[in-house]
Amino acid sequence: MKTNYLKKASLFAVAGLITSTAFAQQNTTTVEGTTPLGSSSEYRTWSIGVNAGILNQSNIFGFNRAGFDKLDHNVGYSAYIKKQISPSFGIKAQYLGGKVSGTNENAAAGTVSAFETKMPWSAALSGEFTLANTNWRFFNSIIKPYASIGLGALNFETTTTVDGTASTADSQTKLYVPIDAGFKFAVAKGINIDLGYQLNWANQDFDGVPAGQYKNDLFSYAHAGLEIALGDGSKPYLGNSNPVGTLVKKYDELKAERDALVASNEALKSELAGISSDLNDDDGDGVANKFDKCPNTPAGVKVDGAGCPLPEIKHETKVVEKIVVTEEDKKVVDEAIKNLEFDLGKATIRSTSYESLNRVAALLIEKNFSLKLAGHTDNTGSMQTNLRLSKERAESVKSYLVSKGANASRIEATGYGPNQPIATNKTAEGRQQNRRVEFTLY
Repeated sequence: MKTNYLKKASLFAVAGLITSTAFAQQNTTTVEGTTPLGSSSEYRTWSIGVNAGILNQSNIFGFNRAGFDKLDHNVGYSAYIKKQISPSFGIKAQYLGGKVSGTNENAAAGTVSAFETKMPWSAALSGEFTLANTNWRFFNSIIKPYASIGLGALNFETTTTVDGTASTADSQTKLYVPIDAGFKFAVAKGINIDLGYQLNWANQDFDGVPAGQYKNDLFSYAHAGLEIALGDGSKPYLGNSNPVGTLVKKYDELKAERDALVASNEALKSELAGISSDLNDDDGDGVANKFDKCPNTPAGVKVDGAGCPLPEIKHETKVVEKIVVTEEDKKVVDEAIKNLEFDLGKATIRSTSYESLNRVAALLIEKNFSLKLAGHTDNTGSMQTNLRLSKERAESVKSYLVSKGANASRIEATGYGPNQPIATNKTAEGRQQNRRVEFTLY
């Protein structure tokens, strides 16, 4: 029977290793809501465990045997509470109970031929090391090998049989040393399946055999059970977490933010390049490229608002006219200002403004007035964008009036951006008043 038990125990250990290898690359989500170098308050740090298994006086390693050739496999049970100090280390208080028994069929006369030791209770304090939580390659594996060692007090009562006569010694409480190792399977957030094998070094009176070859008695406990984290279920369990996993998650978040900023920066560069090109005046005639309908005008040639050369004046006689602007003239201009509308964020004049602008053009032609157009904006957006938009809108009105026959040389178009507000920019009504094109006849 001892041989069969050893085979089963060995198969158990091998199965654990194969399972660990097969699933080591799978990850569990145990880093949400945590930060690199964050405090333990981001995690659940307390857990409880319960398990049951087989107790006997053999072990799979073959050392420190007590000489009983027929071993009994008895049910054992255990429970513990654990405080996780770090992802890879915790301290647990464990209870272990059950009984251990065995028979020596070849016992000599006057020696112990059988024993049964009952363990009503035991209490041990152990340090537990979780190895998977320090692995930099599989930073959050489902399978987590662990090992623990501790020191505790074991209460036991031993009954021995000598030459067919059974006798029970008084109950004793002695120190014992538990060493446990196994695998924990992170099957859910904060829940682990625990498969382990525990060796326990007890006092030499444990099996009732007088001191001989071995100073201490050794018994084993192969067990399976559950470990459950306590506390807020929205937090990850520290015993299933790995600092490397938290760092990798934070790196991914920062990389995504950086990529977004780089893309935004490239878009702004492209926009600024387009604005710069629109405001350039390559031929130096005073009309920006965007509005220059006659590019490459020779230097020194006078041009109209569209950038085209003005007709040459052949007579030298100058006629000085006295310009008189009447109230009716001002009314025509005021109506044009009131009705002037552009597409949102653009310099394109809406068709609803054409009729009143036509009257202004007719007035300029009829009375040979000069006209100053001043474009203004509110302070929303950048200074460069607002200067460009105000200039474009003033130039757009000039181009329209020239297209209707007005003298381009008598029309001046200037953009002031947000620099000359007539109302506060803190309210929507004030900003609306500041977005305007002023007409000044002279």
